[in-house]
Amino acid sequence: MTTQNLTGLRIANTRAIRQAPDLTRLLEAEGAQVLHYPTVEIEPCADYAEFDAALTELARGQFDWLIVTSTNTVYILADRLRDLGIGLESITQSKTKVAAVGSATATAIAQELNLVVDLLPDEYVAESLAASLHVGKGSRVFLPQSAIARPVLVKALQRAGAEVRAVAAYQTVVGHGGDDLPHHFWQGDVDVVLFTSASTVHNFVSRLKSESGDAGMLCDVTVACIGPMTAEAARRHELPVQVVAESRTVEGLVQSLKSYFASRR
Repeated sequence: MTTQNLTGLRIANTRAIRQAPDLTRLLEAEGAQVLHYPTVEIEPCADYAEFDAALTELARGQFDWLIVTSTNTVYILADRLRDLGIGLESITQSKTKVAAVGSATATAIAQELNLVVDLLPDEYVAESLAASLHVGKGSRVFLPQSAIARPVLVKALQRAGAEVRAVAAYQTVVGHGGDDLPHHFWQGDVDVVLFTSASTVHNFVSRLKSESGDAGMLCDVTVACIGPMTAEAARRHELPVQVVAESRTVEGLVQSLKSYFASRR
C-alpha cells in the first residue's frame, strides 16, 4: 500500500517527557504538528533497599543475565548506579550478559550505560525471550522493572529453571505539563492521539478527567496504539481505536499511522 506523510495533522504524543522526543522527531519529519501531553511520569520507589542490593550483586558479576525491558529501566539504572557510586566499568568487565527488549532500549543501554547488548529479540514474547536466553537450572537473572510489571516473563524464566531476581526499580504516576490538550479537544483541532503502552492509556484517561475532560472528547479523533495490549487497554476505556501498529516500535507506529491515512485519502 502506498503511504503518504502526515502533513497537516495535529497529533498528541502521550509519552513520558524523557521518552517523547524520539517519537516527536519521527512525526515532525513526516510533517505533523505535535502536541505534548505527558501521561506518565517515572518516580523512584519508596524503598530502594532491594534494588540497591541487586545492583551491588550486578557490579560483582553475580548474575548471568541482565534483562532490560524499557528505556525507563535504563534511565533508572543509570541514575541509581551513579547515586551509589558504582562505576559502569565494573559491569562492563563482568561476565554478565545483557538482553534488551526493543531497539530503543538497546540504544539507550549503549548511550546511558555503555554496555554491549548480547541479545535483542525480534519480538517481545516472554516465552520466546526466555528460550533465547538459554537459561537453565542455576542461571541467575536480574530483572529490574516497573512496580506494576506483569509476572509473565518472570514465570517463563522460572519454568526454564532460572533463579530470577525481579526487583521493582521504579513506579509510574500520572504525568503533568505539556500542552493544554482538553482545550485543543474543545477547539476540535486534534486529529490523532498516540498511545505506546497500557500505562499511557490509563493515565491519559485519569489526567483528562482531572482536567475536566472525558473519553467522549475523542469521538472524532483517530486513536493509534503501539500493539494489541495497548489497544485492548484503550478499548476498555471506550476509546475508538482505529490503528494498531504491526511492529511494536515507535517507527512501526508512525508507519501504520501513515498507511491508515493513505488508505483514507
